[in-house]
Amino acid sequence: MRDIITISTSRRETLVDITPQVEAVVQASGIHNGLVNVYAQGATGAIMIQENWDDSVQTDVVNLLRKMIPRGVWLHDAQDGNGDSHLKSGLVGPSETIPLFHGKLGLSTWQNIFFCEFDGPRRERHIVCTIMEDRT
Repeated sequence: MRDIITISTSRRETLVDITPQVEAVVQASGIHNGLVNVYAQGATGAIMIQENWDDSVQTDVVNLLRKMIPRGVWLHDAQDGNGDSHLKSGLVGPSETIPLFHGKLGLSTWQNIFFCEFDGPRRERHIVCTIMEDRT
């Protein structure tokens, strides 16, 4: 089963909690056990599983990546000024796979699924959720 989540972002770099949207896709699927793959379409966005209790963790992620991969010093910046965005999304990665147990995401108490925006704000970002059923 596959569905697409559409979100908008309001800042150039931010982590957006998409866990409720992924949970809704899981519920609509009727699948109880298997795997859920969450994939960010686009070359300047990513998916990350991260702490959900304290917003400072998400801020720390953005700040760390800004320090590691500064803006304005990359060859691709000559094209459209977002070389850092491509590098950040490549480092974090476009997808995560989460186990599905009894119709629930197999996340721990402190984990949520985040879309990582590295080149916003964007009116539309698309995240593909693919649910594979375990029939054993």
